[in-house]
Amino acid sequence: MPRKPELMSPAGGWPQLHAAIEAGADAVYFGLNHFSARAKVGFDLAELPEVMRTLHRRSVKGFVTFNTLVFDHEIDAAKNAIEEIAAANTDAIIVQDVGIAKLARQIAPDLAIHGSTQMSVTSAQGVELAASLGCSRVVLGRELSLADMRKIASQTDVELECFVHGALCVSYSGQCFSSEAWGGRSANRGKCAQACRLSYDLIVDGEKRDLGPHRYLLSPGDLYAIEQIPELVEIGIACLKIEGRYKDESYVAATTRAYREAIDLAMMQLPNEDAAEEKKDLEQIYSRGLGAHFMSGVNHQNVVIGRAPRHRGVLVGKVTAVDFRSVDVEFEHEIGLGDGLVFDAADWRSPDEPEEGGSVYGVKSVREKVVRLEFEHGKLQFDRIRVGDLVWRTHQAAVIKSLKPMTKASKPVFTRPIDFVVTAKVGQPLKITVQHESGLNAVFESETPLEAAAKRALDDETLTEKLGRLGGTAFHLGEIERTESEAVFVPTSMLNDARRQLVEALMEKLAEHKPGEDLNPVSTSSPSVADSSLPTSSGSPAAEQNNDPPKLHLLVRTAEQLDAAIRVRPDSITLDYLELYGLRPSVEKIRAANIVARVASPRILKPSEQNIIRFLTSLECEILVRSGGLLHDLLQTEIDRDLLIGDFSLNAANALAVETYQQMGLSRITPTYDLNAQQVSELAEQVDPRGIEVIAFSHLPVFHTEHCVFCRFLSDGTDNTNCGHPCETHRIAVRDAQGREHPVMADVGCRNTVFGAEAQTDPQSIASWQEAGIANFRLEFVYQTPEQIVAIADAFRSHLDGMTMAHDLATVLEANSPQQTTRGSLFVPQDFKSLVQLR
Repeated sequence: MPRKPELMSPAGGWPQLHAAIEAGADAVYFGLNHFSARAKVGFDLAELPEVMRTLHRRSVKGFVTFNTLVFDHEIDAAKNAIEEIAAANTDAIIVQDVGIAKLARQIAPDLAIHGSTQMSVTSAQGVELAASLGCSRVVLGRELSLADMRKIASQTDVELECFVHGALCVSYSGQCFSSEAWGGRSANRGKCAQACRLSYDLIVDGEKRDLGPHRYLLSPGDLYAIEQIPELVEIGIACLKIEGRYKDESYVAATTRAYREAIDLAMMQLPNEDAAEEKKDLEQIYSRGLGAHFMSGVNHQNVVIGRAPRHRGVLVGKVTAVDFRSVDVEFEHEIGLGDGLVFDAADWRSPDEPEEGGSVYGVKSVREKVVRLEFEHGKLQFDRIRVGDLVWRTHQAAVIKSLKPMTKASKPVFTRPIDFVVTAKVGQPLKITVQHESGLNAVFESETPLEAAAKRALDDETLTEKLGRLGGTAFHLGEIERTESEAVFVPTSMLNDARRQLVEALMEKLAEHKPGEDLNPVSTSSPSVADSSLPTSSGSPAAEQNNDPPKLHLLVRTAEQLDAAIRVRPDSITLDYLELYGLRPSVEKIRAANIVARVASPRILKPSEQNIIRFLTSLECEILVRSGGLLHDLLQTEIDRDLLIGDFSLNAANALAVETYQQMGLSRITPTYDLNAQQVSELAEQVDPRGIEVIAFSHLPVFHTEHCVFCRFLSDGTDNTNCGHPCETHRIAVRDAQGREHPVMADVGCRNTVFGAEAQTDPQSIASWQEAGIANFRLEFVYQTPEQIVAIADAFRSHLDGMTMAHDLATVLEANSPQQTTRGSLFVPQDFKSLVQLR
């Protein structure tokens, strides 16, 4: 029998936390008011001890999300926070930053570390890399199928966790830079601006493509995996996680209740006969359209429908008639008084215009399956509603009411069994031991000895009645074992006192106990952590000593761009091609020009894509490593470590992370795009700057998606086996409300990258980077022409060699960037070092 998976629910505050407990969660995850990927919600650090006691009293684990990238100026605050988190008896922290994982392992060795989904782990190799940093559990990417998870589970003993419900990001978690590029607020820092939920035009080969009502072409539906629970249990996934720290307590209660039942039924191998009705309730609470999506395999026609980016609820019908005060609706589900409805006019109206909707004030039957609906006077503009509009029920009071026992509980709703062992012998004190499923117990012993029964002796019925009076507590009666069968008299008041004292004592023990913790631990050595010593980044003298001449590295994506790059004669050329087939001859072409050749790896590698690793190593050239899983695999080979350069996607944001990766074997690493220009300089001053390679010109990769825009909108296919590969014959972009056209390109794994329209660069900062000792500068091209590549590269070479001023370089870059340039994520805000203090 597979081990029962843990059910983990989200909590943005106390109401959600209590709802999760009463609905049956095994664990709750939540953030504090900093270092959390949901920056707007969470608890104060001062509240944490009580949060943990509240959870532990109910045998629920508490996991703190510490899942942002941490900057160097915040390391001390992070260290203090981790120490206090550990002291509060927290069950685990969830981390993204490899430097923080290592820091936590060093300063709080008894605090469990879980690798966040923002580590972008999609393979067993990625899991093992996280484990080498001290992670005992890893959250898998939401883009994996059940088959992918099964293969990963078969290749690792590390605990695996996956999401089963809630919002899907269009980009791989940890690989989204849209908020950073367009809003100056980083998703990797807990401030996602949800640019994926905006409407866009699709530009195909320079022309606008009519998308009909599907204008939200980067906004996925929500994950719903009730039907996949039995297989997830069978695979052995250790924890099933519900997304939604921004959601209210009704959402937490409804989703937790549904998945609690589904897991329990799966463990008993019983069918979930209520799944269809429960799905409708979950849609009603919050839904952009529920589906298993990637978990059931890739189908690009289903992941993004694109009619709306927000909560829709349940599709209840369609408009059949409308006048100046009422609307007739042909309904699929009954509509009642007080229901909140919205009229979906995406078929004929701009998606960015406000929708009509409101609460139903009157319902009158017109004919079979058709009702006439009336609304509050003046609430709706009826001329903005047309026949054929879809009608969604966004709110139903009956569903909210059904959840109130959990959201407004005055006493425990979800209870756990306790067993009693009773020893009652004449002449000896009454002894009762209560036993909890955790292994904890408490003992009651009477002050006076028991006497023989003159009339009514203690019997099983009396014990069951008196010890089973557990209403209002967190427990229900399990089994009662009586060790003696003597005819003994026990006053009922003594049994009642025993029960109350035992429950109170057990609750106190639970409050200080971590659920699942071994009560009799055997001392063992600490798990292996990659190079157990912490880097001591107190400043490096290398910046002063580094007199290496500046090196220029170009990254190109087409054969035409390659020819232009060779003419420039940079220090290296990196190939980032859509197809693998053209790589080997292109590598040979670069070598023939006596230039160092490099190839860029995919950012994501799934279990079925490991052959790519062997192909990349067979090229015997430098590799731009973009995936933690790939790095782990490469480190198991005899490849020359000087050939390995870590890219921005490894999200090195601080000196701890940089040195951790370099200790693993990377010769250089590119800082994450989350750092501004000043932070890049300061990072180089903290480490050996010869190990830093900066991107001085690029189009920011704002989204990196499993979802394929080419397949969804330029074909009727479901995946790369039947889409016809429109990515090979068409050039597309998504155009935002400001008129900027953001190029979209596919990679070797058919994943899409949406690049920022403007070229990101900061000529004014190059001098300070050089002063910090940085000598390696990379220019990345997307759709630049050969002429533009030559002009840009030559201008950079001249500037790096000290022959031109920053404004001269800026003039050339602006002239060769059709959609202008921007400092983007390199911009340095005046207050960027302001830290929201943990209270």
